[in-house]
Amino acid sequence: MRALRPILLAVVLVAAFYYFTTHFHGTPASGSLRSQIEAPQLEVTQAAGPQSFDAEELENIAVYKKALPSVVNITSTAVAFDFFYGQVPQKGQGSGFVLDKEGRILTNYHVVAGARQLEVTTSDKKKYSARVVGADPQNDLAVIQVTGGTVTPATLGDSKGLVVGQKVFAIGNPFGLSGTMTRGIISSIRSVKGEGGYIDEAIQTDAAINPGNSGGPLLNSRGEVIGINSLIFTGGAEQSAGIGFAIPINTAKAVLNDLVTQGRVRRPTLGIVPLPIGPELASQMGLAADSGLLIIQVAPGSAADKAGLHAGTERAYLGNMPILLGGDLIVSVDGQAVQDEQDLAHVMQNHHAGDTITVAVYRGKKRLEIKVVLGEAKNPT
Repeated sequence: MRALRPILLAVVLVAAFYYFTTHFHGTPASGSLRSQIEAPQLEVTQAAGPQSFDAEELENIAVYKKALPSVVNITSTAVAFDFFYGQVPQKGQGSGFVLDKEGRILTNYHVVAGARQLEVTTSDKKKYSARVVGADPQNDLAVIQVTGGTVTPATLGDSKGLVVGQKVFAIGNPFGLSGTMTRGIISSIRSVKGEGGYIDEAIQTDAAINPGNSGGPLLNSRGEVIGINSLIFTGGAEQSAGIGFAIPINTAKAVLNDLVTQGRVRRPTLGIVPLPIGPELASQMGLAADSGLLIIQVAPGSAADKAGLHAGTERAYLGNMPILLGGDLIVSVDGQAVQDEQDLAHVMQNHHAGDTITVAVYRGKKRLEIKVVLGEAKNPT
């Protein structure tokens, strides 16, 4: 009897296992587990049709497509010396844009200054060696040229008549990120101190400009170049703070021919030492006009000397500074009023050495208009 008990126990266990596995299959507990394993698929809402763009987006896209093929990345390699006077290559990056099918490219002078080797990368990733054709450090401009490739020239616009609030676009290679476009407005038009000197009528913009954008184009809404991105105010942060400046394209146009044909700018000069005069000084000196540029000195053999402009002859002091009075008072050049040296520089920027200008002066109480053939500055930079 005892020998049968294990056998009966085994039979009972097998019978119980069979009963539970056959009668409880598909019970609520089993169904709940299955529902957890076989969860329903995620349903998302998809667009009903192809993507469309509003008018503003279409404008952005059109400007980018038009301008991008003419924008290039410029890598310059210069040589510095370490503590042990060993040569250490240093690389810098900037931007530029193609001027013509001959491969000439406009950029900032500070992008290529001191470079022993230049490499240009186009928007389609082709690389070319380049050389400097001409440089204008005073305006922070340079023309370089690539050979042996097919390039797409940019369309140059007109920077005269720009207005605050006008939309602008900047395309370049900030931080080496090629083909980057940013958008903003013209925030102001003002003279600012640039890399080489003052930028007359610089275009201030809030379009993001960062290191690497230098030399790239500032564009209007038609994709035309109206400026050359040149510098930013950062507050020491080395990145955009919403205040960037571009050199007006008309400033570049005025010197491009010299840069390409002469390699430098034949900058015009009158050959005078002027003194800005305001109403208070004019009254004290008994001058015939309230403002202008009083000629203190005339350089021998200069354009002013050949034209017969008069320098001062009566010694006097302006504070502790000795000056000569009695010279001609320049009040306008080619019909544009001249009150200080910046006004004169603005007029001269539109001329070349050899051009003839009309200078209106007061000699004593008499007003004269004198033709002057401009000379070439000995130090054009």
